[in-house]
Amino acid sequence: QGAKMINARAETVADKPAFRSAFKKRRCLIPADGFYEWRGKKGDKRPYRIALPDGAPFAFAGLWEAWTNPEDQSRIESCTIVVTEANARLRAIHDRMPVILAPEDHAAWLDPQSDRAALEALLKPFPPEALTAVPVSKRVNKVANDDPACLEPAGPPLEVEEPEAKDDARQARLL
Repeated sequence: QGAKMINARAETVADKPAFRSAFKKRRCLIPADGFYEWRGKKGDKRPYRIALPDGAPFAFAGLWEAWTNPEDQSRIESCTIVVTEANARLRAIHDRMPVILAPEDHAAWLDPQSDRAALEALLKPFPPEALTAVPVSKRVNKVANDDPACLEPAGPPLEVEEPEAKDDARQARLL
């Protein structure tokens, strides 16, 4: 059993030995229509579903790899999602988020001729106003619950935090 690395940090993906080769040669798009993050204290975390406001599908920046087990020669194909710092909306839930590529960036991400600088420029937080973060039922905490009820809102959407206002308030307290 190899290490299970489901996320690759955008800041180190081009250099880290585990991902360097895939970043150069095996980039992929991982389709989704939403993802979950949890907010709160351990033991009482509330799940949020993050998606586009219209529910349309989108694509994560991904890398894929193939590996042959030397013991039984079985082939394992896997992928990882590239993650970056969270945008202003998601920062209240988690400090990281998957890299969501705009449709116009898909071809550049997949192009084997794209240079490192152009690829790294794509690895940024998705605009906060382009996503919603809606609390959902804790039913999503159990893999056996795979039905539409997992998508039902359990409260109002999370508002975008205004980092400038918080920084100004913090600065005022320091004076």
